[in-house]
Amino acid sequence: MTTQTSATSTPTAVMDDELAGLIEDLGQGFGPEISQIVAGFKALALKAHTVDSTQTAIAVIGGNCPNLVSLAAQVAAHLGNADTNPALRDLPSDRQDQARNLTAQYAAYDEAFAPQQLLSEASAAIDGMA
Repeated sequence: MTTQTSATSTPTAVMDDELAGLIEDLGQGFGPEISQIVAGFKALALKAHTVDSTQTAIAVIGGNCPNLVSLAAQVAAHLGNADTNPALRDLPSDRQDQARNLTAQYAAYDEAFAPQQLLSEASAAIDGMA
């Protein structure tokens, strides 16, 4: 990410085309709840951060638990389970089981294989602890 300096010398964040495109793609047509999540990430990306707020944001996005990546995985598992999402209860049981198992596996893979250590180390590097 690059920064620009305004006339008052306050650095403002600039999104690259890949991030801007992803935000644009996800921010439309998937419902107001997803739009709110995307808007939050956009605001986070464009905020004029301090070193401390940058370190904190990186840690909370995907570093040491709890983090947003783990939250997303757990919400996916919640949504894919007919026991916790009544919308799935009228599906045939094999489809319910498949959705439950796949989303639960996703959540388990997040816990086991997500490279949380990388963002934890990035956060520590910013904090001067690496």
